[in-house]
Amino acid sequence: MRWLLSVLVNSVLLLVIAGFFPDTFFVQNVWTAVMASFLLSILNVLVKPFLILITLPVTILSLGFFLFVINAITLLIADSLMGSAFEISGFGMALGAAIMLSILNFAVQKIIVRPLSEKK
Repeated sequence: MRWLLSVLVNSVLLLVIAGFFPDTFFVQNVWTAVMASFLLSILNVLVKPFLILITLPVTILSLGFFLFVINAITLLIADSLMGSAFEISGFGMALGAAIMLSILNFAVQKIIVRPLSEKK
């Protein structure tokens, strides 16, 4: 259940980012956002650990900030797998989107999801 909620939150956040950057970050519709979020969750399970492992020295030297680069790479992989329904114009936009996704996801989890789950 928590995974599904995470996919839905990420879907909404992808749509928000697409709304702020319509020329450089394109999401065709809500279902595309859900599919991209689902694909990102799979990539985070399968690909991200491998990327973290091979970039561990750089990640340690950068005090973890290189994880944003890894998140940008996973966004670009999702972009290439999704086709024209989900488009990111370049690595700079992917990096910016990865940073925004991380910050917004943290805020939503802290402000909305956690207080609602504590009430139960």
